[in-house]
Amino acid sequence: MLDEAGRPVLKLRVSAAAAEGAANAAVVVLLAKALKLPKSAVRIASGETARVKRLEIEGAEPADLARAFGPEPDLRSDG
Repeated sequence: MLDEAGRPVLKLRVSAAAAEGAANAAVVVLLAKALKLPKSAVRIASGETARVKRLEIEGAEPADLARAFGPEPDLRSDG
């Protein structure tokens, strides 16, 4: 999936409430588990209080992301 600026995004949902950072913590746990990384390797870089977040993931290669979430979208234009 691409956002309106054409950047690849990952859309996910967690059942934790947004109160007191529980949803952010659930996002970190979900991504760390999917990528087989420690929770400390996943950090919310921006958007802690917003629905859209930018994450920093230490130690994940593009192949790890593709294995966990599918291949990166083809960003080439057909026209």
